[in-house]
Amino acid sequence: MDTKLKITMAPVFVLLASILWGTTGTAQALAPDLSNPLTVGAARITIGAVTMLLITLYRGTLKLDKSWPIVATLLSALGITAYQLLFFTAVSKTGVAIGTVVTMGSAPVIAGFLALVVRKEKPEKKWYYATIISIIGMLLLFDPSNGEKVNSSGILLAVGAGLAYAVYALASKQLLEKHSPDVILAVLFSISAILLSPLLLIYETAWLMEPRGILVALHLGFFATALAYFLFSSGLAVLPVSTAVSLTLAEPLTATFLGIVLIGERLILTSYIGLTLLLTGLIILSVRRKSFKSAQKKASF
Repeated sequence: MDTKLKITMAPVFVLLASILWGTTGTAQALAPDLSNPLTVGAARITIGAVTMLLITLYRGTLKLDKSWPIVATLLSALGITAYQLLFFTAVSKTGVAIGTVVTMGSAPVIAGFLALVVRKEKPEKKWYYATIISIIGMLLLFDPSNGEKVNSSGILLAVGAGLAYAVYALASKQLLEKHSPDVILAVLFSISAILLSPLLLIYETAWLMEPRGILVALHLGFFATALAYFLFSSGLAVLPVSTAVSLTLAEPLTATFLGIVLIGERLILTSYIGLTLLLTGLIILSVRRKSFKSAQKKASF
């Protein structure tokens, strides 16, 4: 793929990934009653790992050598693992809307700070404006009067999920400089699946045998994990970390839309204003006015 086209399509890939991620909270809510947030996350990553492993084995691209950064690999895998545990638990305590909003609202701020400190990657000026506008929009997405769903421990877990996601994005950026997304994800998901596998033995997994449970697990594994992370990694290979993570603010936008359509949630006026602000921020981030030097040197999907 031409480098200029890669740069142009990168925001689109990240937005598509975010839309798929935006279905995770709703999928968990639709899972059988016996499901547990921890086993949902473990099943999701396991299916995603198997999918990416089969793809790389079929393509013959799964080749590991001494050039693999061990620290970045472990940090990325731990970030993915921690995110599953923290996010799904947070959603079970706070509800889909608030859990998603807090997680994805904190992630861009943390990612921007870490990218600046670790990679000396200074965000574009528009990143500051777009991120502030989007976060304000997210805060308006839910009705603050619905206090019974606001759980302090759930909020802390959601912020922790945002941190875990930011660490994953930052560490995997280093891997993407030398390796293709499918190989990286096959390795990272496999490590994460091994770390999460004890949960499938400790907690009840009978829900995975129910038709609805199977559909939820397959959706989370194939679409909301393997495909979504591949799209995100493809965009992250070209975009700055801060911009890529900020574009994932499309996730709460999707979650809110699904809540209205599938769960029958109703929004108040401030929520609609929030949606407008969030969409505005995403549009600002999506418009590419100039190419990145790093992408011109090397960009591989």
